[in-house]
Amino acid sequence: MTRRNLLTDVPGLAVGHAQDARLGSGVTVVLFERPAVVAVSILGGAPGGRETSMLGPEMTVEAVDAIVLSGGSAFGLDAAGGVQAALREQGRGFPVGDIRVPIVPQAILFDLANGGDKDWGRYPPYRELGYSAACAAAERGAHGTPAFALGNIGAGMGATTATVKGGLGSASAVTPAGHTVGAIVAVNAIGSATIGDGPNFWAAPFEQQGEFGGLGWPAAIDATPRLKGGPGTGTTIGLIATDATLTKAQAQRLAIMAHGGLARAIFPAHAPLDGDTIFAAATGLRPLGDPLTELTDLGIVAIAVMARAIARGVFEADSLAVANPQPSWRQRFQ
Repeated sequence: MTRRNLLTDVPGLAVGHAQDARLGSGVTVVLFERPAVVAVSILGGAPGGRETSMLGPEMTVEAVDAIVLSGGSAFGLDAAGGVQAALREQGRGFPVGDIRVPIVPQAILFDLANGGDKDWGRYPPYRELGYSAACAAAERGAHGTPAFALGNIGAGMGATTATVKGGLGSASAVTPAGHTVGAIVAVNAIGSATIGDGPNFWAAPFEQQGEFGGLGWPAAIDATPRLKGGPGTGTTIGLIATDATLTKAQAQRLAIMAHGGLARAIFPAHAPLDGDTIFAAATGLRPLGDPLTELTDLGIVAIAVMARAIARGVFEADSLAVANPQPSWRQRFQ
């Protein structure tokens, strides 16, 4: 199989996006071909989400149909309703008698202050954006279309950071035992993915084949924090996925370890008023051999691919077409 360095290198899932450039926001949906085991780790101090509490290993529901990443802050929580509507039309969902209820956990990020037109009237547009993103994911999955763009797309459309425009990133790798691990992330950090005021990325030690510029680290590290606006204008949300067969407890450990990649790619991370949230999903196509060793390797690779995905999301982003837009990495450094 040709590796595309994207989440969709993990078999058993598809990705769809919907965004509105005038709004300066969007939605990304990860749709599982069959319900996947999913857990979550939330380390930001002010997260926003839907159906995250049921992902705990002690909770009853074992698998979910899709994961939603959305802009819009609390308004963006409507997106999961649109995704549910699309999946219900497709006959997806947890069976309760004759009824099927699609299980769709979600995380949101704050992009309300990026200059986009948020005067949407009575109801925010995220339900329709969620519906469109879910339909796009289903269509792409049905046609075997794994590649997708990075940067200003889906949940990364309106993302920003302390220094340059944020965006949607993705990366993948394979563990020593042959399990594929992929990450997708919307980078909307209070802090910075780049070092000091220069172009180098904090994630540079993990970079593969110049995927975000190949600059390495600078000769001197400026670790003075760069912070974006007020303390409540951030949140980085993402998903780590693997084709391994995992329990919910194992998936939760994978999500926890993936936060190590977030903290290595963004400085600072996990602040009091951000909502840094990482889901972990297992499509269950490859059983673990040695569970302890292979779960550890999955976590190590998850750290690296999450860090790389964050840097790629910033590297590939473009400035928004709004008043006083935040410059992109390329505008500042190329």
